[in-house]
Amino acid sequence: MGLFMFKYFHSLNYIFLLVLFVSGISCSTSESHEEDCTSDTEDKIILKVAGYDLDRLKGMITGKAEIDSCIVEFHKIGIGNANSAAFSGLGTYDVTEIGLHPFMLAYANNNFRDYRLIPVFPIRAFRHKSIFIRTDREINKPEDLKGKSIGTPGYSSTSLTWIRGLLYDEYGITPEDINWVLSNKDSSADVAGKISDEEQVFPDNISVTTGSAGKDESELLVSGEIDALFHAAVPVAYIDGNDIVDRLFRDFRTVEQEYYNRTGIFPIMHAVAIKTELIEKYPWLPKAVFEAYSEAKKLHFKELDKTGWAYSSLPWFSQEYENTKLLMGENYWPYGIEPNRKTLETLFRYSHEQGLTKRRLTINDIFEESTIDLTEN
Repeated sequence: MGLFMFKYFHSLNYIFLLVLFVSGISCSTSESHEEDCTSDTEDKIILKVAGYDLDRLKGMITGKAEIDSCIVEFHKIGIGNANSAAFSGLGTYDVTEIGLHPFMLAYANNNFRDYRLIPVFPIRAFRHKSIFIRTDREINKPEDLKGKSIGTPGYSSTSLTWIRGLLYDEYGITPEDINWVLSNKDSSADVAGKISDEEQVFPDNISVTTGSAGKDESELLVSGEIDALFHAAVPVAYIDGNDIVDRLFRDFRTVEQEYYNRTGIFPIMHAVAIKTELIEKYPWLPKAVFEAYSEAKKLHFKELDKTGWAYSSLPWFSQEYENTKLLMGENYWPYGIEPNRKTLETLFRYSHEQGLTKRRLTINDIFEESTIDLTEN
């Protein structure tokens, strides 16, 4: 009996030690895995990314298109507020959508170096559609704008710089041919945010006055204080169907497509900027951000190919989408320098010709050097 009990307890001790050993391995493995996960998370950079929540960015916002080694905190913000956050020196966001021309002005005129651009362009738009007129002022063609009073809430915004440039290139109208009237309110402020200082820059050789206090650009047009309006946003009076307001180019789609066919220019409005200090600390970051934006756009294009019609309220969406690709190519919204070189250099020329930037900028001036040769896969 004594021998049996000895063997019994000896076996229990063996089992107990074995359980402790196995538990130790399990615990060690668990702890090791937890440390690895923590380490992975700690090694990732938390990036505050700001901009509009555009369909072509959805993949990055939802995490399907990741920025390598980063955790994205996306902040929806209007472009005016994004510009001000960057140019004020606050540096609120690590990666931000930014007005291309305001950035050019800050760089060329104010020695702004807190951010660098990468060749990602979240918003582009043809701007013939953005010229609105009073129907009682005998404005039937672009040349009729000469000598007229034209309103705007932001003279040096990217959209206005493009409009003035195309009016000169295409129709021979100079900024000096126009009496400029600034509205002190912007009807699109709830979406675009407050107009930044960089959108309120004027050359010395133009006529500029301020519209009546308390009136936005649409109200100035309706009241007759101005003859026409240049603005990226559609004026409220036009949306409401006021007969006194119309577009200069009623069939702007045809005009803009002909312009693209002839020039190859798809005007760029906004770019993406990254904090310079982050680029210096993480030289691989600009490429990683570029690739994430590009991947998000590809995911969006795949959705458009498959079920884009279901997510659009346009009844002939599919036809419009297919026609766009036939005219402009499968990647009709390209990122990277080379497919956008002519468009960028045209805006550089426009800004300098209009007396806005102190010198004519180049691509190497404002774009991060490591991104100049990046291309989309």
